[in-house]
Amino acid sequence: MRRNEAEQIGDMIRKFFRQNGLESPLNEYRLVQAWKEVVGPVITRYTSNLYIKNQILYVHLTSSVLRQELMMGRDLLVRNLNEQVGAQVIVNIIFR
Repeated sequence: MRRNEAEQIGDMIRKFFRQNGLESPLNEYRLVQAWKEVVGPVITRYTSNLYIKNQILYVHLTSSVLRQELMMGRDLLVRNLNEQVGAQVIVNIIFR
């Protein structure tokens, strides 16, 4: 007997996450992990803490010079991080 209503396993998993409210935390985790790939290893060394609260990424940096440089490219970073995840996860970045 053939089943005509077959679904892709990936679609079923996404649907499950969406229905149980797990999609947003998963995307936030992916975005924090994507930070290393987007900014590279040099900037990652100066990063001490990353977290997301209310669609804002908070980044603690140990270099004030790097903080100023990243502030100027903030919009590009937001765009690249969201593209890496494939969803609109953050709208702003605050450097501390």
